[in-house]
Amino acid sequence: MELERLAVLVEAVRMGSLAAAARRLGLSPMVATRRLAALEDDLGVRLMHRTTRSIALTPEGEAFLPHAQILLEDAAIARASIRPVGDGISGVLRVTASFPFGRKILGPLIVDLMRAHPDLRVDLLLSDSIVDIVAQGIDVAVRIAVLQENGLIAQRVGESPRGLFAAPCYLAEQGMPRTVADLAHHQCLLITGTSHWDFSRSGSRRVKAAGRFTASSVEALQQACLGGLGIANLSTWYVQDEMRQGLLVPIELADGAPEPLSIWAVYPTRRLVPPKVRAFVGALAARLQEVQRLA
Repeated sequence: MELERLAVLVEAVRMGSLAAAARRLGLSPMVATRRLAALEDDLGVRLMHRTTRSIALTPEGEAFLPHAQILLEDAAIARASIRPVGDGISGVLRVTASFPFGRKILGPLIVDLMRAHPDLRVDLLLSDSIVDIVAQGIDVAVRIAVLQENGLIAQRVGESPRGLFAAPCYLAEQGMPRTVADLAHHQCLLITGTSHWDFSRSGSRRVKAAGRFTASSVEALQQACLGGLGIANLSTWYVQDEMRQGLLVPIELADGAPEPLSIWAVYPTRRLVPPKVRAFVGALAARLQEVQRLA
């Protein structure tokens, strides 16, 4: 059973069409169709119903797909086992992260990574929604959250300290809060659907926060904060430039600090971490350590 034929099946399901699978594999549509037909001949069953626009697995195809994925992953593991991590990094690396993290951290990181590995190609998907990394064919997702060990295939790569920030004009008008309780008298800038902030210091506690402005994106909250509309709870790596320029002032409360989050690299399978992914995650961990030193 040829791996090239298995790859056509797996990519066609992942991408949603044979044409897209052919593009991903660098094949012509005709060659991809022939390889899939040859695989079906080998197995003696029809694996999918297909038209020029869509595909649908047959019951036999659904039963066979996990085995095809495992065979391809085992082959990739075998190849990776005889190739050093720092050598021969190539292929397409598909990464997803949030817009703020992608722009502030991953953008410069990926430029350096691609310069160091000329044969590496990167497809960066930025989204503030949680992306289905299996359905989208993502190699690694970067997520910032309080992520528990609950079966997710995740590796902690760094910390994301958070802080309260406000523009100097807001603090001049409204005063500097000194305690967590003082926040009840201030305009808190919140992500849409959020009503509390989590604080830690000698234990964790959740504090009600409210204000006139909410937004579905962190970038909108940052702009509102810069404009003097209120106090925002933001990751420190996100506002380092604004702090250095004096555009935002950090707020230190006597009895609490925003609960920090962790930064995780999340994989679609624990069976395979290819060299390109290991190189990316290693570079990300090193960059996050550098950012923490500069904070």
